[in-house]
Amino acid sequence: MYVKRLIQCVCCRRIDMSLDEDTRWLEWVTEQFENIAGDDKEIDLDEFKTALKVKESFFAERFFALFDSDGSGSISLDELLKALDLLIHGSETDKLRFLFQVYDVDGSGSIDPDELKTVLKSCLSESAISLPEEKLDDLTLALFESADKDNSGSITFEELKAELESFPEVMENLTISAANWLKPPDLEEKKSKTPRYLTRAYWHNNSRKLLFLCLYALLNVLLFIIAIMKNSYGGSWYMLARGCGQCLNLNCTFVVVLMLRRCLTWLRATWVVRLLPIDQNILLHQIVGYAILIFGTVHTVAHVMNFARMSRKDGTYQLWEYLLTIRPGIGWINGTASITGVVLQVLICLMVVCSSTFVRRSGHFEVFYWSHLSYIWVLALLIVHCANFWKWFVVPGVVFLIEKLVGIAVSRMGGLYIVEVNLLPSKVTHLVIKRPPSFHFKSGDYVYINIPVIAKYEWHPFTISSAPEQQGKTNLKQQDILWLHIRSMGQWTNRLYEYFRQSESQTMSNKRLTASLRNRRHQRRAQSTICYNGTVASNKDDSVELTLYRTSGTHPGSQKPVEDPAAQVELGDACPGTRELSAKLSENHRFCNIKCYVDGPFGTPTRQIFTSEHAVLIGAGIGITPFASILQSIMCRYRMRKQNCPNCNYSWCETIKDNEMKLRKVDFIWINRDQKSFEWFVSLLTKLEMDQADEEPEGRFLEMHMYMTSALSKNDMKAIGLQMALDLLAKKEKRDSITGLRTRTQPGRPDWAKVFQKVSEEKKGKVHVFYCGAPALAKAIKAQCEHFGFHFYKENF
Repeated sequence: MYVKRLIQCVCCRRIDMSLDEDTRWLEWVTEQFENIAGDDKEIDLDEFKTALKVKESFFAERFFALFDSDGSGSISLDELLKALDLLIHGSETDKLRFLFQVYDVDGSGSIDPDELKTVLKSCLSESAISLPEEKLDDLTLALFESADKDNSGSITFEELKAELESFPEVMENLTISAANWLKPPDLEEKKSKTPRYLTRAYWHNNSRKLLFLCLYALLNVLLFIIAIMKNSYGGSWYMLARGCGQCLNLNCTFVVVLMLRRCLTWLRATWVVRLLPIDQNILLHQIVGYAILIFGTVHTVAHVMNFARMSRKDGTYQLWEYLLTIRPGIGWINGTASITGVVLQVLICLMVVCSSTFVRRSGHFEVFYWSHLSYIWVLALLIVHCANFWKWFVVPGVVFLIEKLVGIAVSRMGGLYIVEVNLLPSKVTHLVIKRPPSFHFKSGDYVYINIPVIAKYEWHPFTISSAPEQQGKTNLKQQDILWLHIRSMGQWTNRLYEYFRQSESQTMSNKRLTASLRNRRHQRRAQSTICYNGTVASNKDDSVELTLYRTSGTHPGSQKPVEDPAAQVELGDACPGTRELSAKLSENHRFCNIKCYVDGPFGTPTRQIFTSEHAVLIGAGIGITPFASILQSIMCRYRMRKQNCPNCNYSWCETIKDNEMKLRKVDFIWINRDQKSFEWFVSLLTKLEMDQADEEPEGRFLEMHMYMTSALSKNDMKAIGLQMALDLLAKKEKRDSITGLRTRTQPGRPDWAKVFQKVSEEKKGKVHVFYCGAPALAKAIKAQCEHFGFHFYKENF
């Protein structure tokens, strides 16, 4: 009876929902209730907490109390259905009434400041945000003063409703998002959707890659047909083996060509990049690798079947003799074709398996690295195995050999030393490397680095995070430097982090007097150059600019310091946290002189950013590193155009476009899981914000968008109060409470459709989207880029 009654109730409220959908929802909730409640058919508080999946017991207890309408201490199915019907199908007023009752802890009919603080503290915990007690007080007062319209000292339901109406995006969908069991799985769309790969937009935006793949497939088919026609005398299995063998000649050569990094870097600067998918070389390398595995497997199986036929036909040799001995004399070098073929098949299978995503992304990069080095044996065995392979390989092989010799020479030339190390939050190791004058790179390039004290023979690729224009002060000498930011995610990167962490602690214990003197000098230096503001610090030393930003500095070529009045107002004149910051810097920062070898630099798709008109940079987590270099380089060029009024503090930027930089607008989007992940890079972003002109003819040149995925969205009942308070305090202080930036950190994940729609409406020119991060997110972003007609580039190694 209760199901029928509630269906009627729901249908009265929501005419647009079908009876089938409501019935399905009620059946789903009933099923979930039975799974949670157990034999007694009642849900107690502990079972409710488990089902709701909330981090803070405050919300579970408040929701439970409101769901338990009869005050029995447990929730029946009827009570649950009525409450869920209100939350999912109820009107905005019904949901707001429920929210008000959650906040009104004592049930007095109004919310006082202490109740609001308790709620906001629980909201912080739910969103995995850590703020000092003073900041929590500021948030509470900001929201309370805004909502308490009559200054009565308490917030009534009407006042809360009026306050919420000023946040229309919150009112759209007010839910308890953590309780996934409240809603049934989405119904599959009945309308047949055109597959993405068959859409016109996909073919238009991937025309170069698709055309190249078509030509590549056609060439393989052509070679296969020619080979089987030439060998038609040997039977079907022999023809199949020879056809696949000819395709292997092409693919085993082409897979090497795709790894000629120096040649590809050079080609990126030519017109060839407009014709060939050079930026897709890693993807093509993987495709060709799988093609080699398939052709090799079919080639091997065909030969085995042919050998079985021959052994049955003449009986001269057994099958195992054909496969594992040189007696039959098959092959152009002492009959070794069969043995080398078996070894090649094993090596190729090993390389493909060890290069799989689950191996490389699971912290076992060394397995991929060492197994891939067997390419040397593969190429050597191919020359022995096949009489014609050397004809295919001779030219690419010579170029490949020259590249390797050049790489060895480049990595050994000059003295490259790690001169400074900073251990940053989220286990990020910041290396400052002294580079020779002959080492030139561009923004977004990457290098291979070898540090013998960590692993003598291992080379690992990392993106350069410093700008080409950047110089640093290391050991009191002005010199060219190179930055690398390395996240501890695998065996080698963890060893690197632990090496510097442990060596620092050993130095502190073994040479306490030396360390004390060094720290004292460092503290005196820091006191003259550092100003601390709770979350963000500043420093004139460019060598730690990613961890610190400067409030005053000098423009290139100028001897006089340029004061930033806005920065002085916002940061204040006093530096109360200098000693604490100095101690922290001393603990995680050290000078050193450790030998390293660097091979590169190698170009990436991000080299094309300066030819864009509207660039959208998207970084996820540590994927921010290539954009550290790019943003610094962009702002360096931007500062050259920045004009300052000599009589006042007004500044603006001239809209000049040249061959060096055609950019009219840059949108920078950074997505992080938690608050701590912002810490190591946010100070550079603060500096970039401060560098921007106050007024610009076409709006702000650089816009930043920060997203924190662990934070609950604004339309979630467990976070709505916190997000409103953060918005209000950010408007008041002109600074975000989470990062210290002027840009407000948004909770949850970006809605890419809305983000790109806004970018499209700005009409700043052709939009190029550059992404570095997880492959899964890349697919979603690329799909949206295809929809809006934006060019998409993904950072690859």
